[in-house]
Amino acid sequence: MEHKGVGVGRRDKEHIPEEALQRIISTLANKNDEIQNFIDTLNQTLKGVQENSSNILSELDEEFDSLYSILDEVKESMINSIKQEQARKSQELQSQLSQCNNALENSEELLEFATRSLDIKEPEEFSKAARQIKDRVTMASAFRLSLKPKVSDNMTHLMVDFSQERQMLQTLKFLPVPKAPEIDPVDCLVADNSITVAWRMPEEDNKIDHFILEHRKTNFDGLPRVKDERCWEVIDNIKGTEYTLSGLKFDSKYMNFRVRACNKAVAGEYSDPVTLETKALNFSLDNSSSHLNLRVEDSCVEWDPTGGKGQENKMKGKENKGRSGTPSPKRTSIGSRPPAVRGSRDRFTGESYTVLGDTAIESGQHYWEVKAQKDCKSYSVGVAYKTLGKFDQLGKTNTSWCIHVNNWLQNTFAAKHNNKVKALDATVPERIGVFCDFDGGQLSFYDASSKQLLYSFKMKFTQPVLPGFMVWCGGLSLNTGMQVPSAVRTLQKSENGMTGSASSLNNVTQ
Repeated sequence: MEHKGVGVGRRDKEHIPEEALQRIISTLANKNDEIQNFIDTLNQTLKGVQENSSNILSELDEEFDSLYSILDEVKESMINSIKQEQARKSQELQSQLSQCNNALENSEELLEFATRSLDIKEPEEFSKAARQIKDRVTMASAFRLSLKPKVSDNMTHLMVDFSQERQMLQTLKFLPVPKAPEIDPVDCLVADNSITVAWRMPEEDNKIDHFILEHRKTNFDGLPRVKDERCWEVIDNIKGTEYTLSGLKFDSKYMNFRVRACNKAVAGEYSDPVTLETKALNFSLDNSSSHLNLRVEDSCVEWDPTGGKGQENKMKGKENKGRSGTPSPKRTSIGSRPPAVRGSRDRFTGESYTVLGDTAIESGQHYWEVKAQKDCKSYSVGVAYKTLGKFDQLGKTNTSWCIHVNNWLQNTFAAKHNNKVKALDATVPERIGVFCDFDGGQLSFYDASSKQLLYSFKMKFTQPVLPGFMVWCGGLSLNTGMQVPSAVRTLQKSENGMTGSASSLNNVTQ
């Protein structure tokens, strides 16, 4: 017993590190969240059972009322047919009966006349009477009548036997519902901002007409949440067992998918939902870091020569306080949102018409695209360390890398770093794709449409980098939430030609 007591005391005094306790707390919190989500699912399912049962009962009543209505209509139609046949036969027999009565009456009168004629003694009168009787007999209707009824009293052709229909009604049952399809995440493909979802039926069903696929974005891994989630988006009338969604913006970590099979009459149960990862770099332009002469939205930036004056007046409290800078009369403003409140010191000033992204890149491979306005006179696209100075221009320091386009006075297209310039022998594309491999120390620029490589920098990043943009007399629009295109992944592995010729712009360590 003494030994046991010592053991208990040791366990009581066992030291648990704070990190371990934090992991325990995190595990408990995740489990509680998982259970709460399951409770929400059960409650929603219970509510759905009650609502769907009520709806189904109403539909059942409607279906049987429809059957009763059809039976009443058929019965009424059959009754009318019987009555019409009765009327037709009765009319035929009545007509024939009337003709026969008239003929019989005439024939009896002629018989009486003929009988009386037998008593005539005068030969000449007797002969005259006999000729009259003969003529009248020849013309008598009694000898032209058909003594066969025109119709019979048989009505069996209107009799019914509903034994088969009764058997059929007794076999009435609920519709055969297609089984739930199965989605295998291994068969699904996420690439190039497209998702191909594939599924199969647990057993062959040749009565399936089409499938319905539903999807929604989420930031939660695992089973779909009931609360705080977006609505399911529906794609109907899919004839095959796979479907590809293309041109997606990956602005959430995951996407949920579920599918159901439909025959001509009813839709089956949903498949078990699957969650596919859709991670991509999403960032906006940081208005609080931009030059005063730039009008900045989340994904657009435009040169505004009066912006600085407007902001200075605002800061000095002059008469136009609160008014944002007016856009150039030659351009249309990209938005009416007022500029964000800046800190005590402007981020960029002088001729550094720069704005940075609001999300730092610290690891991994990332891709985004930039499109310039057609009449933009000068702009740069690249990355920079956070330490980029307020007067520094992209590519003119050892803390920034970019490609620069100049359409003013003379046209130039060049890669720039540490105030060194490499002219590029390529046409300026409509959209520029930027590929940043932080861990691999590579920054590449592509024609976003053809995926032709424009230029690559090779270096070793020693700090997190921010996407950087410079614009003068024009504007840029940004597209994020993009996966690294498959073509870029393939091309960047074999980039030797252009990077070798650019060694003068690259340093081993920055």
